[in-house]
Amino acid sequence: MPEPTIHPRALPSDLTDDDLHIRPHSDDHLAFGPEQAGWRYLSYVVHPFGQGRHAIPAATDREACVVVQSGRNVTITDDEGRSWSLPGRDSVFTDLPSALWVPDGRRLTVQTADPPADGMSVVVVARAPRSPRDGVATEPIAILPSDVVVETRGAGNATRQVSHIIAPSFPADRLEVVEVYTPSGNWSSWPPHKHDVDAMPGEAVLEEIYHYQFRRPEAWAIQRVYRDDRSRDAMFEVRHGDVVIVPDGYHPFAATHGDDAYYLNALAGDRRTMACSFDPDLDWVRATWADMPMDPRVPLVPPRSDG
Repeated sequence: MPEPTIHPRALPSDLTDDDLHIRPHSDDHLAFGPEQAGWRYLSYVVHPFGQGRHAIPAATDREACVVVQSGRNVTITDDEGRSWSLPGRDSVFTDLPSALWVPDGRRLTVQTADPPADGMSVVVVARAPRSPRDGVATEPIAILPSDVVVETRGAGNATRQVSHIIAPSFPADRLEVVEVYTPSGNWSSWPPHKHDVDAMPGEAVLEEIYHYQFRRPEAWAIQRVYRDDRSRDAMFEVRHGDVVIVPDGYHPFAATHGDDAYYLNALAGDRRTMACSFDPDLDWVRATWADMPMDPRVPLVPPRSDG
């Protein structure tokens, strides 16, 4: 059974702190690929668009996941005339996601019947090159809100919501995609974890991005990215629409008091897993969660039973 090459560790990264923190252009567009990120696989593009049809260019030999962040009654069409209807949502805080996974680099066209009040719909596209892995679906798969598995993770003020779009069990190739909601004042990606060496079953190499939004767009939050030896130790004030690249190291997040936070994690690697290791100085906290109540505000966006 063919399998992709398993790399023993992430590529060495000499990106500066400024390189890790990507801010959108004035039109909210944002795009980068492996060359800018300094890794092997993952690319990510934010597509804001108004009325009419919006084209997502082709990308040879790449799988893709298209996630609707805003805009309702969305139709995605390929060049063969096949189309997929997604309910979409007004914003990431009003409903669970709709998405389309495609196994190849086909060109797509997106149209929204009901854009948000500000007139701009947004879809994001994560891509990764195909591998020789068996078991990957050969046809596109639409993901509806009722398909999204909602997990409440952590406890106390580390309680957060994880909404799984492309889980390890999904028949994708390299891509995995989740959305995470962190209530005001809470911590997520906690205890700090990393996934930059292949040491299964405890850890796999995964490239990852954090793409942020806030219930109040003027808000900000804190993202840290650091290594054991502190040869990288970056702290970012992240704002609505920003992206942080995580090529290696630990990467905890904290929402400021008063502002609920969201981020989309897109990941890519050689294995279909989210296995990670935790900062040994802070891993003890997980043992306390069994006797600690969860934050009753979670889930911030409840699961749905209808399509």
